[in-house]
Amino acid sequence: MTDRLIRNTGLSGALVIGLGSILGTGAYVSVGLSASIAGSWLVWAIVIAAVTALCNGLSSAQLAAAHPVSGGTYEYGYQFLNPLSGIVAGWLFIVAKSASAATAALAVAWSISVLLTISATSVTVIAIGLLFLFTLFVLSGVRRTNWLNALLVAVSLIGLGVFVAAAFAQPSALPETPPTPSSLSLFHAAALMFVAFTGYGRIATMGEEISEPRRNIPKAVVLTLTVVSAIYIAVGLAILHVGGISSFDESRFTIASLLANPDWRLLVVIGGVIAMSGVVLNLVLGVSRVVLAMGRRGDLPRSVAKLSSNGHAAPAATWVTFAIMALIALFGGVQSAWTLSAFTVLVYYGITNIAALRVSAEQRFIPKWVSVLGLISCFGLVILAALA
Repeated sequence: MTDRLIRNTGLSGALVIGLGSILGTGAYVSVGLSASIAGSWLVWAIVIAAVTALCNGLSSAQLAAAHPVSGGTYEYGYQFLNPLSGIVAGWLFIVAKSASAATAALAVAWSISVLLTISATSVTVIAIGLLFLFTLFVLSGVRRTNWLNALLVAVSLIGLGVFVAAAFAQPSALPETPPTPSSLSLFHAAALMFVAFTGYGRIATMGEEISEPRRNIPKAVVLTLTVVSAIYIAVGLAILHVGGISSFDESRFTIASLLANPDWRLLVVIGGVIAMSGVVLNLVLGVSRVVLAMGRRGDLPRSVAKLSSNGHAAPAATWVTFAIMALIALFGGVQSAWTLSAFTVLVYYGITNIAALRVSAEQRFIPKWVSVLGLISCFGLVILAALA
């Protein structure tokens, strides 16, 4: 029985994992929530979040290439900083990404309840059931998960393409002189949008399973962020075209609600449900790898570090991950869970950038100023968003 996961994921698989982790809650929910805060400055909020994500993504890639094991910044904190930094990063990641998974599961549950006219009281039960289902998929092994990821990414892109085309086919509803939001609102929206980019972190946390990590991880991160930035900007412009800058609530928070044509709206809802299911899948996978790493080091009970006999899955860590996500879904709502994720993940990536600054010159392939800019951006967004 091995104590290390098998390296069976190449560049294409890593890219699919990144896209599958991002294209879902970010595109179908977060852009809408950010539009209600940033208003006509939505695209600028997306750009700020994208630049922050790029700096952090490169820092993550630098660390993953230098120390390619499961665990992400939890492991990097131990390796390049100190044990306390690693433990704090580990718990920040677990909370942040569990909150993101709960948001996605709740968003899917709300969409299903509206489509099937099910009572809103069933939303939490549906969300927890979805988390349970994808926990089973993750336990089946990452190779089979990648095939499902590819399908989910394709459906997500089709749904977003339909939304953008249908939105621009509608008459413009944006006021000629829309109200100008405050600068603090802009950064608040950027903080929420940043979470929508952070699926690239799943690539780094799976460094133990990716082949040729020094080459494939950086390429996958940059490619993922480039594709996603273009998609978010297109979606943002479409939202502004249809005037979707009013408040979003629990029953009206997805971009599909902005479309006038019911047939197109249904297609986008279906695409969103499938895409957000993909987010849940990848978050269960990514968080379980951090739980696995913390168990190996003794920061969680060592029993959670046990692998399956073939080395393709971590059953105990995966079930612990399910339990944490289910608790957040049970007690939180869509917007509150997403806000929790935003603040915790920004602090987490602040630690990532600090660790990246400690990588030796021999192992470094990005300039230090990239990590410095990422560090300033993370803590700057936390402070400015808290003041908003």
